[in-house]
Amino acid sequence: MTNTAAPDKRPIVGIFWMLVTGMLFVCVTATVKHVGKGVPAPESAFLRYLIGTLALSPLLLNIFRQRITRRQLGFFAARGAAHSLGVMCWFFAMTQISIAEVTAMNYLSPIYVTIGAALFLGERLAVRRIMAIAVAFVGAMIIIRPGFREVEPGHLAMLVTGVMFGGSYLIAGKMSGEVSAATVVGMLSLCVTIGLTPFAIAAWVTPTLTQVAWLALVAAFATAGHYTMTLAFGAAPMTVTQPITFLQLVWATLLGWAVFDEGVDPWVVAGGTLILASVSFITWRESQLKRRTVTPPAVATKL
Repeated sequence: MTNTAAPDKRPIVGIFWMLVTGMLFVCVTATVKHVGKGVPAPESAFLRYLIGTLALSPLLLNIFRQRITRRQLGFFAARGAAHSLGVMCWFFAMTQISIAEVTAMNYLSPIYVTIGAALFLGERLAVRRIMAIAVAFVGAMIIIRPGFREVEPGHLAMLVTGVMFGGSYLIAGKMSGEVSAATVVGMLSLCVTIGLTPFAIAAWVTPTLTQVAWLALVAAFATAGHYTMTLAFGAAPMTVTQPITFLQLVWATLLGWAVFDEGVDPWVVAGGTLILASVSFITWRESQLKRRTVTPPAVATKL
């Protein structure tokens, strides 16, 4: 007898892995928040990527045996530069604003990818997608609320982070058609480590063993999160897993309130909801039109 039950369980499996992914990425933000200002942002980012690169050493050895063209190296370097700036701004933002605000504003990255795909890759922006992008920026303005409160440096840093991560993802999408996924991941880790080195040296403060251990935990959480995210995408369509990422904002808000004594700001939750709804709509429309997904899910642009 043919088993027809298994395919029905796949969306449940995808939802499960996306739930795990969200919790892991919240653990990333919480751990970085815990380290706080004790280690400068460029140094924290550098140590996180250095530890990750060392863990990927066997993979990098295989990459070096491959034939990578000068043009591809140029793209990898450009991606590394963009991602390095984005990572530094993200680590800085974590020391300036709440976990909920960082999480909500990080949802903007896929919107920047959509805009970049239209500007540089010839993607057509239909009216509905333009409206979705407008809704996302309204969500961002609700979070920042310029004119109604002081705009923190952390908010500006997160705007830069979104643009840089969006550019990084666009380059990754271009290179994924030429080299293996392992090469894309390995070269990102290596290039970002190199890109962060001079900034880390300029701001260097000798970390304690405890601080290094916490940053190693950041690398472990981030790596595990990317792995479970891959499992989620393999198990269910993005239209199924995308809405689950909203729970990450809920968990981040609760964590900030319970652990870091951060107030629950309904404006941040409302703005984040609008942004995520916009991203989910764009993902759904691309699925309906059966087009190749250019816009990544909200968690795909994580550290």
